[in-house]
Amino acid sequence: MSFINSMRHFFERNGFDVSSRLADRLGMRTVNVRLFFIYISFVTIGLSFGMYLTMAFLLRLKDMIYTKRTSVFDL
Repeated sequence: MSFINSMRHFFERNGFDVSSRLADRLGMRTVNVRLFFIYISFVTIGLSFGMYLTMAFLLRLKDMIYTKRTSVFDL
């Protein structure tokens, strides 16, 4: 049981925050977006999990490209 809890804490700490960023953009609560991903994953038999990972990758890529630099020498 402790292995399951350690895995859960690992994913909670190192998550990509897709649902919270999407909720901020849409002006919704994060809980509602997470529930949507859970429900849609049951309906589509896991396709939404692939969509979630794709959005997480794209958000991470966007953050790496569009970081605000304070100086020219921060490259």
